[in-house]
Amino acid sequence: MNREWLRAPRRAAIATLSLLLFSCRAFAAGPQATPSIFAPASTPATDISHLAYFVLSIVAGIFIVVGGLLTFVVIRYRDRDSNDKREPAQIYGSNQIELAWTVIPILIVVVLFLTTARMIFAIQDAPKPPSALNVTVVGHQFWWEFRYPKLGIVTANELHVPLSSHQEPRPTYLKLLSADVVHSFWVPQLAGKTDVIPNHPNLTWIDPQHPGVYVGQCAQFCGVQHAKMLLRVYVDTPEQFAAWVKNQQQPGVQDASVAAGRRIFETEACMNCHTVRGTAATGRFGPDLTHLMSRNTIASGAVPLNRQTLRQWIEEPDSMKPGVLMPAMKLDDQQLDELTDYLMTLK
Repeated sequence: MNREWLRAPRRAAIATLSLLLFSCRAFAAGPQATPSIFAPASTPATDISHLAYFVLSIVAGIFIVVGGLLTFVVIRYRDRDSNDKREPAQIYGSNQIELAWTVIPILIVVVLFLTTARMIFAIQDAPKPPSALNVTVVGHQFWWEFRYPKLGIVTANELHVPLSSHQEPRPTYLKLLSADVVHSFWVPQLAGKTDVIPNHPNLTWIDPQHPGVYVGQCAQFCGVQHAKMLLRVYVDTPEQFAAWVKNQQQPGVQDASVAAGRRIFETEACMNCHTVRGTAATGRFGPDLTHLMSRNTIASGAVPLNRQTLRQWIEEPDSMKPGVLMPAMKLDDQQLDELTDYLMTLK
């Protein structure tokens, strides 16, 4: 019998595994353009990645052994003569073989269980340093609210955190709350998925070690616009983070040249849902707009933020995000322009 037939599946499996591992390692350190589990940039994500590679190596070995044995049996004991009706030799088992295929899987499961449990407890029980930043994350349909209790900052959809390093650790601890249904906070380069459950606070933490923008999204189906409930985490250098905090702590800009737009904002339904500090608008149902133009996106990251998209969002939000809970404002063109002018000053 040509033994190359037996070696081919094994070679294919090894080549596939090698290609997968090479692809995983090929990702550069730092932020990726799309959510990626293969380029961890934070301690929790790195620990999870190491566990995933360990599990992958074990299951790949199982696949190679089982696939190789199956291929060997199929080829070695195939029916060579269709006219041969003799009954094959009857073998009634082996205690040693049966014991082996019972004990080995149990040992594999125990090893995987213990390794996973150790990793979970290592992440959950990590000591919290005094320098840690505390942020409260609130999931809404279909956007994210970020509160910095000690800094007096409230923002939406774009989370800013300081860079952390082994020399100067500055982890960010996130308290996860939900205002309505079950959501799931997931930025794969920074940490594992953590559910955001009504009336049940959850905790997670990150310590990003490369500056830049990390992307993620809600990973739990939460309604019509679940797919566009996106996340952006901006990892700033200490200087950048200090400048961002200083700007966010300022009240909303009061520009007399856009007084007409501010009057529309305060007399229409806008103020019932949104807050602009320094004005009569104190709504909490929608995102805080005090520093709206300091963000790069609107609609929870669905579209870039500029004058055109902002005007369209006010006029017909459903055209950008079908199923969004924000109603169309039904304003005429002049009111739309004036309101957009006002919002553009909120930097």
